[in-house]
Amino acid sequence: MPPIRVLQVFTIMDRGGAETMIMNYYRKLDTTKVQFDFLVHRPNKAAYDDEIGALGGKIYRLPAINPFMPNAYYKALRAFFKKHNTYNIIHSHLNTFSYFPLKMAEEFKIPVRIAHAHIAINKVSLRSILSGKESISESLKKIVKLQLKKRVKLHATHYFSCGDKAGNWLFGSTPFETMNNAIDTDKFKYNPSVSATYKKEFKLENELVIGHIGRFVSQKNHAFLIKIFAAILKKQPNATLILIGDGPLKSGLQTEAQRLQIDHKIQFLGVRTDIPQLCQMMDVFVFPSFYEGLPVTLIEAQAASLKIIASDSITKEVRLTNNISFVSIDETADVWAQKILTLDTSKKIDQSQNIIEGNYDIISNTQNIQSFYLNHIK
Repeated sequence: MPPIRVLQVFTIMDRGGAETMIMNYYRKLDTTKVQFDFLVHRPNKAAYDDEIGALGGKIYRLPAINPFMPNAYYKALRAFFKKHNTYNIIHSHLNTFSYFPLKMAEEFKIPVRIAHAHIAINKVSLRSILSGKESISESLKKIVKLQLKKRVKLHATHYFSCGDKAGNWLFGSTPFETMNNAIDTDKFKYNPSVSATYKKEFKLENELVIGHIGRFVSQKNHAFLIKIFAAILKKQPNATLILIGDGPLKSGLQTEAQRLQIDHKIQFLGVRTDIPQLCQMMDVFVFPSFYEGLPVTLIEAQAASLKIIASDSITKEVRLTNNISFVSIDETADVWAQKILTLDTSKKIDQSQNIIEGNYDIISNTQNIQSFYLNHIK
């Protein structure tokens, strides 16, 4: 008997948080029983495409969704469902934009239609716009998403979320299932040998290594992170900032680092496949995002036994160890720098058991989601 095929819906399968999460699950699935296919909305090849093919998944490409003129998208999706009419489960990870594919899925009578919340967007704020923390275009996008939020539940049959904050934001009082942003704990478990090897390779043996992983978009607040690091250097010259990821704001941040004359102390590593190993060489993970759902990177950082300073806008559900502290996003860069420099980074204690006991290890979580798919298809 062939496996059931679940249609996973994303914008593009690059190394973002939700994409990495679903790949963690995909790698551990029994693909003789459940197989994933992917419906994406960008024409270019993405970071996970080759691995998806190797695992037996198919990738289908549709045009980007224009929320103001969706008819072209509906036409393309109708043509897709007419051609590929064997799916009984569609699992959309587009947050508020899930409204569009789920509407068509209902039209084609796909019985299981999952809307998945990955983020809790903060309110549009005039103060944020005037202070430069948020661009006008970013605020306009938020307004569109906030309007669509009211419509997501119209066509979904099941509601998933990475945690309570994101689920409550998208679904309100409607009950939802939590699908944890689980990780392969063993891969991230602190390994002093790997840490020493990577620090030597990057010439960081005598440096305080500050790390961050995330796309260079306004949500992640990299501009503030650069200011924090500049404040750290004034008190701790032997420090290096490691930035992993890519995105539209990267070049502007590189320019800002040059203006502050700290670019020689920042390493922009781009998109990487060796995230577990890179985490081993970090001492402190700094995460000043304006808003998130439940960031998988913070689960990974805790599994790697890193000390973490994160913004207080992030759900406290993410705290699985005592290594994470929260600081107000409204505090100054100097306050953040001082908090970071008071952390004791001299010794790392294995935190992997805390990740497992917190139910964020991928093995048990994969068994749960596989059972969900199989039971609901019956």
